[in-house]
Amino acid sequence: MTDVWIAPEQLFDGQSVLSGYAVRIIGGQVVEMAQAPKTAQAIPGCLTPGFVDLQVNGGGGLMVNATPTREGMATIAAAHRQFGTVGVMPTVITDHPDILDQAASAAIAAKGDAGIVGLHIEGPHISLARRGTHDIKHIRPMDVRTMDVVARLRKHDIAVLITVAPEATTNDQITALAKMGAVVSLGHTDAEADIIEAAIAAGARCATHLFNAMSPMVGRAPGAVGAVINSHLRAGFICDGHHVDDRMLQLAIRARPASDLMFLVSDAMATVGGPDHFDLYGQTVHLRDGRLLNAEGNLAGAHVTQAQGVARLVHHVGAPLDQALRMATSVPAQVVGQTQLGQIIGRSVSDLIILSDALGVKNTLAGSLSAMSPTHIC
Repeated sequence: MTDVWIAPEQLFDGQSVLSGYAVRIIGGQVVEMAQAPKTAQAIPGCLTPGFVDLQVNGGGGLMVNATPTREGMATIAAAHRQFGTVGVMPTVITDHPDILDQAASAAIAAKGDAGIVGLHIEGPHISLARRGTHDIKHIRPMDVRTMDVVARLRKHDIAVLITVAPEATTNDQITALAKMGAVVSLGHTDAEADIIEAAIAAGARCATHLFNAMSPMVGRAPGAVGAVINSHLRAGFICDGHHVDDRMLQLAIRARPASDLMFLVSDAMATVGGPDHFDLYGQTVHLRDGRLLNAEGNLAGAHVTQAQGVARLVHHVGAPLDQALRMATSVPAQVVGQTQLGQIIGRSVSDLIILSDALGVKNTLAGSLSAMSPTHIC
């Protein structure tokens, strides 16, 4: 059985970036972390848990909506894993109710599969005014069918994140969803601040892609944006330089009333690890200069990885490395109640990644171990 100490230049343990530490690996799993012993094998870079992404619409040329199957989810997860994201929440967006049913069945079948952490239901219970690229013909108020789908998922202990607009969902329904154990996230909403605050009181715990598809903050009207920033909700955000100005992210991060309330999402589409175009609602979406644009020239999801988001957070937004890594690992893991995804101890070496000085993904720890001389790992 392999028993080896590995000492990276830096080690992110889920909370802090440490120097002078090493991890002990036995049988392909990290069993211990301590000050680096003299016998530890040094490796360059920063060792960190792989990234967690709670908003993944597609990857590897597939979209969840177009291929709502266990196999489709596996392909999408594999596409993101090659860029350092080891846990994804496949996201089914506004569509015919049958698509949601199929996605739920796929998530249940995929329980325990590598890289699948649950199901994100984004729509169809959203605001017409803030629908973004969601198909208008399927947008509707919360109904029994969706409530039953969530109940079925929770019966099978599947983590559920459900994005709703308060104007399309009653507070009683929000409370009922929260009691089921679903994480209710407010998004695609044109609601005023007091409506958002009432939804939070009813049980909403999260906000979906802060700033995007929500009523803005102005001097006399905080809107959904202001209400979320001023709250203790966990808030996802896209950091690709296109969806939100870096300066707005700086403001939002500083303005939150507590630490670790922000987490990074990709909102990635089929182009991540796939071709430069895909079909969405019968229209072709093209990748142009880093943006995914539909036929009307509007943004249609994002072409970005969590690794790129972390690098941008550090290099352009100015976040400290430990904060940026928490936003992509331990915080989203906490949102869906899977804290082990943000930790080092107990993890497989295939789920830990090594970042370069420029914060690119160099390798998995498993890959680095494979490249070592056998005399170093016995």
